[in-house]
Amino acid sequence: MKVEEALEILKKNGYKYTGKREEMIRICAEEKRYLSAKDIMERIKGHYPNLSLDTVYRNISTFVRLGILEETELDGEGKFRLACSADGHHHHHVICTECGKTSSLPDCPMDILSAVPDDFQVTGHKFEIYGKCKECAGQKN
Repeated sequence: MKVEEALEILKKNGYKYTGKREEMIRICAEEKRYLSAKDIMERIKGHYPNLSLDTVYRNISTFVRLGILEETELDGEGKFRLACSADGHHHHHVICTECGKTSSLPDCPMDILSAVPDDFQVTGHKFEIYGKCKECAGQKN
């Protein structure tokens, strides 16, 4: 997804344009990894010194609900990244637990899963693979 697409989604859903919202989206667009709310706050506080972490969390929650940001949990903390596409294309990720970089998986494991009982209607699922990317795996600990 591009920043302009994200801003259009906000507009179509009745949210006002603010520089803070655009900056938060731009920060997420610049990264190819998941960021915590605190990471976003650190990057934006130079432009908006009076911005509260509470405001950052509220906006993140709105962005997730509208499909602008994708959410996962790493080390017990919510992490966020710009959605891969505006059309909500179904996909999954491999996620580096060290740096947070992500890559999309080409297939969905639900396509081969036959263990779901016939009398159960699946309404959604989440599948992520965690590990270390090539760069992080090569670093000495």
